[in-house]
Amino acid sequence: MKRYLTVAAILFAGALACVYAGEKPAATQEASTATGSATAIFAGGCFWCVESDFEKLPGVISAVSGYTGGHVANPTYEEVSAGGTGHAESVRVTYDPKKVTYAQLVDYFWHHIDPTVENRQFCDVGSQYRTAIFYENDEQRQVAEASKAALEQSGRFKHIYTQIVPAGPFYVAEKYHQDYYKKNPVRYHYYRYACGRDARVAEVWGKKD
Repeated sequence: MKRYLTVAAILFAGALACVYAGEKPAATQEASTATGSATAIFAGGCFWCVESDFEKLPGVISAVSGYTGGHVANPTYEEVSAGGTGHAESVRVTYDPKKVTYAQLVDYFWHHIDPTVENRQFCDVGSQYRTAIFYENDEQRQVAEASKAALEQSGRFKHIYTQIVPAGPFYVAEKYHQDYYKKNPVRYHYYRYACGRDARVAEVWGKKD
């Protein structure tokens, strides 16, 4: 992937791009959800990692990587990663509201990102890696804004750059990006470690018990 990495990670990313260079993108808009479920959209840097994190949360049915927040219809990964479409790498979470609330999803999201930086996350730089909560209705907006306000008032951070904005079209990313952490565990864990994601999250939020 086009990410700001160490030399070794850059070489790895180049090899990965070659593997998938001939694959046809499948970036199509998709809005269907399972009966009795709800959806939430978050951007937290590399969508491989955000997808992996959310799928570990009880009550989450699935997480899909995609692109949202931009001005180009049906963008491809190459277009988004070049930074010209306005999209952010995002994840649409489908969850069971009886098992996990939207407020809990938002809180979980905060504790898996670095909200103190603008237009980047960890080793990935650019507006396509910005953090954002894309609300789908007024109830979600109120929950997200209240959660952000509470963090700001806590005095823990000087500034929180995470956007809270209305959701627009969500375009599902190419097939090879979906469940990347399951399909390519060695490459995924190497990328995550080299990017310093977990180390920075622990620095920002404290180590998990």
